[in-house]
Amino acid sequence: MGWGPNKLRELRTFFAEVRSELKKVTWPSRQEVYATTIVVIATTFFFGFYLYGLDLVLSQLFTRVLGTR
Repeated sequence: MGWGPNKLRELRTFFAEVRSELKKVTWPSRQEVYATTIVVIATTFFFGFYLYGLDLVLSQLFTRVLGTR
């Protein structure tokens, strides 16, 4: 079990197939990447602020119900 000629041939074949598959990929344009990045960042901030507000409300609610500080 070493790195004989068969393993090297298999490795070469593997990378040739990877290269072939990568040529088939439809890559997004720079504009599409920019737009989706903005959407992801905006969505992350939106849900972050939403969860922050929900946490504040629920912590106040539990503090009042349980009467603890």
